[in-house]
Amino acid sequence: MQKKLRRSKNQMIAGVCAGIAEYLNIDVTIIRIAYVLLSVLSAGFPGIIVYILLMIIMPLED
Repeated sequence: MQKKLRRSKNQMIAGVCAGIAEYLNIDVTIIRIAYVLLSVLSAGFPGIIVYILLMIIMPLED
């Protein structure tokens, strides 16, 4: 069975980070910390846009 990238119901805001963590089979905390660091180091704005785009593009988990 092929894994699909989907937003998770294990969510804080929209489930994007949790969905990526489930897809990559790693702890969601690592993805959330990496996202925050990436956003802070890139002045925040690009990170917010990427998150919103992923929230729109990624389907919700069944």
